[in-house]
Amino acid sequence: MRKFLALMLILALALPLVSLAGEAYEIAMVTDIGTIDDKSFNQGTWEGVVAFAEANGKTYNYYQPTAQSTDIYLDYIEQAVNAGAKVIVTPGFLFEEPIFIAQDMYPDVHFVLIDGNPHNADYSEFRTNDNAVGIVFAEEQAGFLAGYAAVKDGYTKLGFMGGMAVPAVVRFGYGFVQGAELAAKELGVSGLTLNYHYTGGFDATPEVQALSAAWYADGVEVIFACGGAVGNSVMAAAEAVGAKVIGVDVDQSGESETVITSATKGLGAAVEQTLAAYYAGEFPGGEAQVKDAALDGVSLPMATSKFNTFTQEDYDAVFARLVANEITLLKDSDVTAVTEIPVENVAVTEIK
Repeated sequence: MRKFLALMLILALALPLVSLAGEAYEIAMVTDIGTIDDKSFNQGTWEGVVAFAEANGKTYNYYQPTAQSTDIYLDYIEQAVNAGAKVIVTPGFLFEEPIFIAQDMYPDVHFVLIDGNPHNADYSEFRTNDNAVGIVFAEEQAGFLAGYAAVKDGYTKLGFMGGMAVPAVVRFGYGFVQGAELAAKELGVSGLTLNYHYTGGFDATPEVQALSAAWYADGVEVIFACGGAVGNSVMAAAEAVGAKVIGVDVDQSGESETVITSATKGLGAAVEQTLAAYYAGEFPGGEAQVKDAALDGVSLPMATSKFNTFTQEDYDAVFARLVANEITLLKDSDVTAVTEIPVENVAVTEIK
């Protein structure tokens, strides 16, 4: 009996990953590296799928690739199509080439690419067909808000621990530096320090935890952990010494008491809006959308943030300046390295 129950539990857990014979799911998501409960962009995207589907009585499913490559992603997209998917949501820049191919292979299926725009393997052709849409976020604004708030709240020794140096992560980092710089200027303080590093991946590793611990031991007060499960390693290091962390992509306050705020993107909202447009016959095919502060694409979750002096009023004021385009930020298309960002009040040390 126990073996039977164990088998049933295993099957139940596996059901979301595959389609049962005869069942059809019209909304599908294929995950990027990680899982739908990664407390990062996979989870945020999946929550948007679930929220829309549940509210509108649509069938839905997700597919989790076992490895990373264009061919593997296309295999899982094919599984979703064969299971009846009318619209497929894919999060992450690694889907840019697969969607470039899939949009031609399945002209009757619609694709929502989060965090990227379709292009071929060597980046020589960018093309988004009428059955696809690319959605990116103004991560530089989200990073800016985090850096600005941290310095306004009294932190003077900062760290940025990015994952892979992909465009989204780079924009978060560049914005973080610029937010810290502007806040320092407004406060009239100088001598702030900021360690800056890309781990090269999105996994929790002993190496990331060790480096984070070394930073904290050297006086760093708060680290912006920007790279999926990289944050788990940073949080573990922070918990050991009572230091602080800034989360990313989604509100990560529930992950650790060390998280003072999170630089979030409106992943779920973007998915819900696009699915609603699809079912209303208004799918934004062919578009390359940018969700910024003016479109509620970025934010800090102030209700769960643990600031000492940075208030809701302070946040609303700086957010309004972003919406009004009163603050211009450099991003990955403007400079090629963090060292090219002009700073006077914050000393940035890039650690490679």
